[in-house]
Amino acid sequence: MIDLYTWTTPNGRKVSIMLEELALPYNVHAIDIGKDEQFQPHFLEIAPNNRIPAIVDQDTGLRLMESGAIMIYLADKTGKLLAKQGEARYRAIEWLMWQMGGLGPMLGQVHHFAKYNPGKAPYAEERYLKEAQRLYRVLDKRLEGRAFLADEYSIADIAVWPWISRFEWQTISLDQFPNVKRWYLSIAKRPAVQRGYDVPKKVGEIPMP
Repeated sequence: MIDLYTWTTPNGRKVSIMLEELALPYNVHAIDIGKDEQFQPHFLEIAPNNRIPAIVDQDTGLRLMESGAIMIYLADKTGKLLAKQGEARYRAIEWLMWQMGGLGPMLGQVHHFAKYNPGKAPYAEERYLKEAQRLYRVLDKRLEGRAFLADEYSIADIAVWPWISRFEWQTISLDQFPNVKRWYLSIAKRPAVQRGYDVPKKVGEIPMP
């Protein structure tokens, strides 16, 4: 049994979708970041960086924060969604790191400046909107001629997809990026993705281009 501490953000949805894909039993603990619940002492014992998601594996007692680390752990625990060795493993980790180090942080800045604080920092808006376009171009190029980021459906796709699901927040038209659009729609149809998207609560339907 996995205890999942999460909220309705792209990073949170990465792990709930993965748990659904793996069919692992888990308990959900909602951490409402709008109410600063991520600063509660019991959560900080699990996630000292006060960020969701985090897990506790009741089988082993292991506590983990950081969505990328959690995803690698769960994949290795089950032997699914990440090759055990070779190039396939490192391609999936490569694109997971791309999401962790680039796509997520940069799109998060787009959300902050362009969605929640429009007009307050024109330079920042322009900078991060341009970077969002660049990252979408990188993703579109990677998906040219392949179904998934590492050829087989993997933790890389699960990590990237929830961030792309906020394309409207990023003022992105997926029609500009046909490979991304095809990939996005194919993953959106997966029942596990649909279930995981609604964790810890349903806030709306999966956005469709």
